Amino acid sequence: MSNHFSAAYLKFPGDDARLDLTDLYVFPAAGDSGRTVVIIDVNPFTTGLSATPPFLMSREFHPDAVYRINIDNDGDNQADAAFSFVFTTAEDGLQTGAVHYATDADARRAEPAGEVLASAVPVGLDAVAQPLRAGPCGLFIGVRSDPFFADAEGALHGFEWTGEDAFAGKDVQCIALEVPDEMLGPQPAIGLWATVSVRRDGALVQVDRGGHPTINPFINPEYAKDEYNAGHPADDRAKYLEPWSKLLAENGYEPTAAAAAAATVLPDILRYDRARPAAYPNGRGLTDDVFSARMAFLTNGKVTSGGVPPHDDLLTRFPYLGPPHR
Repeated sequence: MSNHFSAAYLKFPGDDARLDLTDLYVFPAAGDSGRTVVIIDVNPFTTGLSATPPFLMSREFHPDAVYRINIDNDGDNQADAAFSFVFTTAEDGLQTGAVHYATDADARRAEPAGEVLASAVPVGLDAVAQPLRAGPCGLFIGVRSDPFFADAEGALHGFEWTGEDAFAGKDVQCIALEVPDEMLGPQPAIGLWATVSVRRDGALVQVDRGGHPTINPFINPEYAKDEYNAGHPADDRAKYLEPWSKLLAENGYEPTAAAAAAATVLPDILRYDRARPAAYPNGRGLTDDVFSARMAFLTNGKVTSGGVPPHDDLLTRFPYLGPPHR
């Protein structure tokens, strides 16, 4: 999976699907060279693959959580800009959210800070939900078709592919932004990662994070997954270069090549240079076959295809993800 079920033992962070960050995407806006699309998906509440029974899941955002998109625009692995999203408690099936935009020191605060771009934004729960404006940004918040595609059963059983896409017909909660490039940084090259934090005993505790797809679920052992989710990219090389290099060496890499390969995804920040064609690992589009790319990475090229195509319900316009199935 990408970052679905990113806690230990195929569970959700905090045993709550609403806190599960599934995917991060960044690519140029269609027809507008001066704008960039950034999307995070969370809450895979209909996938049915987790140890958490589906009837215990809900289609909301967590009202005590902060969902954040972090932007590093000077290469120091620290946030220089951040978009933070918070939500009300759902009442009578309705929920609203707010989006904050912060820069410099405010972007590194755990609490939402900076300018409020939009508030009282209704969370879309059906196919009629439409994008709206949040300051200079386009914004969509709501349930959409999950664009991630993978033969999960095959990956979990020795790469014996079944040809079945475990995520076809499934839904996620989507937060999509279409952002003027200048809000991301003065140069075309940026790095992005997303985090989910939840308030516990009055303090925000980070419970999930990710930049590159399919990192934590496949690379870290079960006992290390939760600690990884609570970490910061600035610490990744020191903590994970050695164990990840060892893992890759055990999977067929020469030791020097293993360390070089591990370094390509450390720190866990998705790099995107607008001056280059957008395709993973330079950004990530909705049809990029990142699952196959990660299988090839893990096996030193022995496994090169996951055997399932991108989804056919994607849109050519913002918010790009297809309408929900339920």
